[in-house]
Amino acid sequence: MMKELTLRTRDYLVSFGECMSTRIFAAYLNKLGKKARQYDAFDLGFITNAEILEETYPAVAKSLHGDWIDDPAIPIVTGFLGKGWKSCAVTTLGRGGSDLTATAIGKALGLREIQVWKDVDGVLTCDPNIYANAVPVTYLTFDEAAELAYFGAQVLHPQSMQPAREGGIPVRVKNSYNRHAPGTLITKTRDMSKSILTSIVLKSNITMLDIVSTRMLGQYGFLAKVFSIFEDLGISVDSVATSEVSISLTLDPSKLWSRESIQQELDHVVEELEKIAVVHILQHKSIICLIGNVQRSYLILEKAFNVLRRNGVNVQISQGASKV
Repeated sequence: MMKELTLRTRDYLVSFGECMSTRIFAAYLNKLGKKARQYDAFDLGFITNAEILEETYPAVAKSLHGDWIDDPAIPIVTGFLGKGWKSCAVTTLGRGGSDLTATAIGKALGLREIQVWKDVDGVLTCDPNIYANAVPVTYLTFDEAAELAYFGAQVLHPQSMQPAREGGIPVRVKNSYNRHAPGTLITKTRDMSKSILTSIVLKSNITMLDIVSTRMLGQYGFLAKVFSIFEDLGISVDSVATSEVSISLTLDPSKLWSRESIQQELDHVVEELEKIAVVHILQHKSIICLIGNVQRSYLILEKAFNVLRRNGVNVQISQGASKV
C-alpha cells in the first residue's frame, strides 16, 4: 500500500483504466482481423504543463507517421493522459481530455476532419434533460462552440477545440449510438445571415458577488486589485459586469472547490475583498446563456424577456465582448 494519495499518485492510478481499455480494444480489433496498435499518449509524445505544449505535435506526428510507414496498423491511443513537462510523470488532462487528445492528434497529422463521438446526436439547442424536444445544431463556429462549452454544455470542452482551431481542421460531433445521424460540424466560420438563436445553456447554483466601492470612481488600478485577489487564490471568474462604482461577477463553486470547502473558500474570498470594498453575496442563482447572432440580438432579447416577464423572473443581464 502506498499510504498516500497526492495528485501525482492519483493521476498515475487513474491512468491504468485507460491503458487497459485501449489494450483490450486493440487486441479485439486484431482478433477481428483489423490490424491495430496500442499507444499510451504519454509515451507517444503528449507533453503537458497545465495545457498541451507545442512540442507535442511534432513528436506525435513523428511516432505515428513512422510506425504507419514501417508497419501500417490502426492506432488506438489512450485519451486524457499526458506526461509532465519537467517531472515526466503521468498527468491527466481533466474533463474533455479525451477530446483534447483527439484534436491534438488531428492537428499533429494535419487531418481533413476530426470526429468526436458522444452519446447525443451532436451539439443540441439546449439540455434535453430540461427540454425534451432539443434538436441538434447542424453547424457551429469554434467561437460558438467555445461559448457553449464555457457556460456548461457538457458535450464540449473549450480547451479541446483549440488544437483543431489552430490547425484549421473542422470537428464533427457524432453519436456513438446513432451513427447515421449527421451530427454537428464545427468550423472556423459559417453563414450567420439567417441565424438568430443557436443554443441555450443553463448553469445553476451560481454564486454572485456584488463588489461596491466609491474608490472606483475616476480612479485606476481598482479592478487590478480585485482580480489579483482571485488570481492569488487560484479562482476563475465566470462573468463580469461593471458600473462606475461596482463590479458584479459570478463564480461556479462546482468547478472551483471541493464540496467540503466551498463555504470556507468563499468566506476567504469575501474577507480579502472586504479590505477594499463592500461585498454582497447572492447564492443559488442561475445563468441563462443565449448563443446566437449578436447583430440580431434585439430579436433574441425581445423574445427572451417576454418569456421571463410572463413567468415572473427577475433578470440581471451581461452582454460580453464575444461576437456570438
